Amino acid sequence: MGRHCSLLGDATRLRLLALLETEELTVAELAQITRLAQPRVSTHLARLREAGLVVDRRDGVSVYYRLGNPDDNPELHRLWTLFRDGLDDAVVSADAERLPEIMAQRAAGRNWPDSVAGDMERHYSPGRTWEATTRALVQLLSLGRVLDVASGDGVMGELLARQAERIDCVDVSEKVVAAGRERVKPLTNVQFHLGDMHALPFDDDAFDSVLMMHALTYSDRPQAALAEAARTMKPGGRLVGATLRKHRHSAQVKTFGHANNGFTPRQLAGLIEKAGLDTAFCDVTSVERKTPNFEIITFLAEKP
Repeated sequence: MGRHCSLLGDATRLRLLALLETEELTVAELAQITRLAQPRVSTHLARLREAGLVVDRRDGVSVYYRLGNPDDNPELHRLWTLFRDGLDDAVVSADAERLPEIMAQRAAGRNWPDSVAGDMERHYSPGRTWEATTRALVQLLSLGRVLDVASGDGVMGELLARQAERIDCVDVSEKVVAAGRERVKPLTNVQFHLGDMHALPFDDDAFDSVLMMHALTYSDRPQAALAEAARTMKPGGRLVGATLRKHRHSAQVKTFGHANNGFTPRQLAGLIEKAGLDTAFCDVTSVERKTPNFEIITFLAEKP
């Protein structure tokens, strides 16, 4: 731990890490932003790379640096998170203000696709957002009758209305249900219901598709919630959902009302199968860029 504190006790290294958490950058770009000599930047990057906090990749004659995978050195990354959360410095702020100018200079030097090749999903371009991509891809779906468990205020119902015969959204919060009804008012095939995921107000074998998008993090009885979802599914019906992988960040999720700290993929698959469903897929599919880098499990199951 003392070695880690010494590594992160240098103000210049903290400046570099703060920038690399946001963008992948070369030594020259980092030097230009921080107004430090390139050899000094290179020396600090070498220390950070040796420790596993920073990784690099070569693109032609350029070498790009970025923050490493937290799983490679979780203790050091957790320590960096503590330092990062405490950063409130005029120099760090000035670096952040200069970053867009450097990125613009890079883009002006070559076309945009070339500048982000190999890392394209991390970068914005006009019209190319995850929302726009999702709204295009859902046109491929045909969902039949849909149940959205712990639906929130209806964003999924709104998104999938054209792909479903009918969507029933259920949530335990009266305020959320009221907001959801207002959101989907123009959609005649989307209905909102007040109800508990552990005792769903629907008949057996009623739905072709059941959604549990981050519902399970709000359950203190996830096995009961999955059993109820399975009960409402038609034979051959599908359950699709997402939830957090097991984590230790109780304080961060407490304000969101989470009832548990997530699941391992193996644990979740076991719960799904115990509910009488066949697990088709259950694994981590994404890692959030924002610290503490929550991992997201996606799962798909079918009722025999």
